Amino acid sequence: TMRARGAMVTDIAILVVAADDGIMPQTVESINHAKAAGTPIVVAINKMDLPGANPDRIKQDLTKYDLVPEEWGGDTIVCPISAKTGAGVKELLENLVLQAEIMELKANPNRPARGTVVEARLDKGRGPIMTVLVQNGTLHTGDIIIAGKEWGHVRAMFNEHGHKIFEAGPATPVEVIGLQGTPAAGDNFNMVESESQAKEITNYRIQKERDAKLVKSAKSAMEQMLDKIKSGESKHLPVIIKADVQGSVEAIEGTLNKLSNNEVSVQILHSAVGPISESDITLAKASNALIIGFNVRAIPQARDMARRDGVDIRYYSIIYDVADDVKKGLEGLLSPELREKLLGYAEIRNVFNITGVGRVAGCMVTEGMVKRGAKVRLLRDNVVIHDGSLGQLKRFKDDVKEVTAGQDCGLNIESFNDIRVGDIVEGYEQVEVKRK
Repeated sequence: TMRARGAMVTDIAILVVAADDGIMPQTVESINHAKAAGTPIVVAINKMDLPGANPDRIKQDLTKYDLVPEEWGGDTIVCPISAKTGAGVKELLENLVLQAEIMELKANPNRPARGTVVEARLDKGRGPIMTVLVQNGTLHTGDIIIAGKEWGHVRAMFNEHGHKIFEAGPATPVEVIGLQGTPAAGDNFNMVESESQAKEITNYRIQKERDAKLVKSAKSAMEQMLDKIKSGESKHLPVIIKADVQGSVEAIEGTLNKLSNNEVSVQILHSAVGPISESDITLAKASNALIIGFNVRAIPQARDMARRDGVDIRYYSIIYDVADDVKKGLEGLLSPELREKLLGYAEIRNVFNITGVGRVAGCMVTEGMVKRGAKVRLLRDNVVIHDGSLGQLKRFKDDVKEVTAGQDCGLNIESFNDIRVGDIVEGYEQVEVKRK
């Protein structure tokens, strides 16, 4: 999710590939995101100072993804570099300038600022903080801006080193303090003339989103009802997500939604930035939901409430751990699969009629075992004649639990009398296997 959003706000993507590792799955994912966003790619082959560096192999691998180096007749700029020694970095920067000139990448600093929210979080002391990339115009301290459904005055701006700055021109990433709330990562931000204009636009957006949610919830309720009619009762694992930054919330939501199938699904009841509060516990108690805290903790009052109400809070700092745990939770909701476990075979050597019991078979167990209470099939010329349950099982005159290969026994099949000499009794059990 983060890579996709990054690709959308980028003019040129630098794909960094380690010279000793080659193309990894996340490299392929990055290539796909850049292509989907229509972003030109410049490849930097890093770690050229290592003895195992093999740039030609990487160039060869790049061609599989339609990235053909310029020296091989393609149009992809490939720069061998070493971040450790600094070799090739100057050439990489020169190539970026050249690429920018060819693409005619320009921005006007003398206009109201606009750009994209890269990340947003809630700071205990300073309130909502958003990291933005200014894409056009210049942003100044004191400007009124709107980002998604939030607005505010730019109270302070900080650069990547944490130093306070007073203006940010095109292509500058800055942290901005002063918004009323936390916008969503990926929202566009724009500078506006007045507070009244900012309020008017954000109120309109809030109302529009509320209307869309109402339509969506009405539709999804109807769809859920139809789904339940079609497939019986579907099963949900309700979760509440709280994280340190909006990007994490988004990434966890995307990861968990992919885990659902037509039988079990993750139901995200609420997701937001900030610590776990009492209202989260109340919601979790009412809906039997699991609370996921990603790089955040519950406030003391919420912790006490959770203990008192038996609400499950899980803390994480790695998204893959969240996915693994939720997967296990969903597997617990899946109906177990019934698998057949073959026990053994017995050959019918004699058939006796016993009053009050019916026909009883005198058998020799030829393979495995025959077990009391097990399921049995009667085979005649290797064709299944009957599938049922084993009734009595005797050895000599005693009732026994099981008879193993090479031993004689007497048995009968519940509610079935058509047994003949030469028939084979196949014993089996139904075993419940946990589904993945």
